[in-house]
Amino acid sequence: MSEQSSQYLSPSYVEETRFGFWFLRSHTWQHHVLRVAINDLRSLFDGEPPAHPVLLDAGCGQGKSFQHLRQVFAPQRLIGIDADPHSLKLSAEEAQRQQLPVELIGSDCATLQLADASVDLLFCHQTFHHLVEQEKALAEFYRVLKPGGYLLFAESTEAYIDTWVIRWLFRHPMHVQKSAAEYLQMIRRQGFEFGPQNVSYPYLWWSRAKDFGLLERLGLRQPPPVGQREETLVNVVARKPLEPAAVEEGLPA
Repeated sequence: MSEQSSQYLSPSYVEETRFGFWFLRSHTWQHHVLRVAINDLRSLFDGEPPAHPVLLDAGCGQGKSFQHLRQVFAPQRLIGIDADPHSLKLSAEEAQRQQLPVELIGSDCATLQLADASVDLLFCHQTFHHLVEQEKALAEFYRVLKPGGYLLFAESTEAYIDTWVIRWLFRHPMHVQKSAAEYLQMIRRQGFEFGPQNVSYPYLWWSRAKDFGLLERLGLRQPPPVGQREETLVNVVARKPLEPAAVEEGLPA
C-alpha cells in the first residue's frame, strides 16, 4: 500500500460531527447505505463497465467502500482521496485489514492531485453535500476521467439534508445543498452525458428523516411513486464523452 501524506485541512469542505464520524463506521452505514448504493450504481450502466479499471474513490472517508468496490468492479488500481488526515489513517487501516492494495492521497475534491485523463471510474458517494466548492470539484472529476470514463455519483438531496434530525446530528454547508434535479443539471452542464436509464431515485427508509420510513416498514403506508414525492436520494452513472475522432492530415474538418 502506498500513501501520500497531507497535513492540511481544506476550508472547501465541512467536517463531520463526532456522531457522524461514528456512524460512518457502523454496520448500518456499510450494509444499508454503501453496499446498496454501489450495487444500484452498477445496475445503471448501459452495458458492461470498464474491465479492471483505474478507480478513484473521491471522498473515501474511512475506507469502508473499498471492499465493495473491489467486489463489484475488480479495479486493477484503486485510489482513495480524502482531505481529512485522520480519515486517511483509518482508510489505511481498513485497507490493511481487507488486504487490499489502495493508494491513498490527502487532497480535497476541488484540487485533485491526479493527472488529466488518468481514471476510468470515479466513485463519489455521499461526499458532495459536504463540499463547498461543488462546481470546482465536478470540473476536477471531469478533468481526471479518461474520455469515455464514468462518474458514479450517489448523493442525498436538500430535502433530506435540510431536516431537523439531520441538521442536529450532522454538519453540512447548507447554502450549497441541491435537489435531485439540480444535481443532475450541474452534472450535465459540466459536460457529462447520461439518459433516464442511467439515473435512479432510491427511496430508502433511512433517507426519510421525519420517521425513517417506520410507517412503511410497518405496512401502514405505501411510499409515493417517482414524480409524486420530493426525492431524498439521487444516483447517476454519467459518462465523459469520447474525444472527437482525429481528422486525417490534408482532409477538410
